[in-house]
Amino acid sequence: MRTLISTAFVSLDGVVEGPGGEPEYRNSGWTYQDIEFVPEAYEIKGREQTEAGALLLGRVSYQAFSPVWPAMEEFSTYKEMPKYVVSTTLGEGDLVDNWGPTTILRSLEEVAALKQTEGGPILMHGSARLNHALSDAGLIDRYHLLVFPVLLGAGKRLFSDTDKARQKLVLVEHETYGNGVQKNVFDVVR
Repeated sequence: MRTLISTAFVSLDGVVEGPGGEPEYRNSGWTYQDIEFVPEAYEIKGREQTEAGALLLGRVSYQAFSPVWPAMEEFSTYKEMPKYVVSTTLGEGDLVDNWGPTTILRSLEEVAALKQTEGGPILMHGSARLNHALSDAGLIDRYHLLVFPVLLGAGKRLFSDTDKARQKLVLVEHETYGNGVQKNVFDVVR
């Protein structure tokens, strides 16, 4: 069974919206505004690319990343990596043709079936709504979180506010950097 990893830049109050400068969010670009860049804090991002066997995205994140990431050297490993987009509205004609193999999944059941296939970990970037649904369905196995020392208030959150049973996590890797960013890697306890 493949491991499904949710990876995110997250504010201390749980917001994941607009970390890199995405338009239409009032705090857009919060990961680099008044926060010193410390390269070692991002080591996990390079490790994710080399260890992942597939990339999973929701429609909104796919539409944000697919016009940009194929040409970015820092994301070159993702170019030929199999990609899966979970969407009920996206069509084959909406997929970019310069970013390697991409498959549209229509349901959480299809994500669960993907996890049963052979291959390396499945890495999910961004995709707040998809993260909520997968977490609530018990399909996420691990979280790679870079927690930034900032409070944003409003914005899309990493976790849903669904009233559900308690879910225990175990911290398997942690580091704090000079700029206040924390790396927290949690495995979901089943």
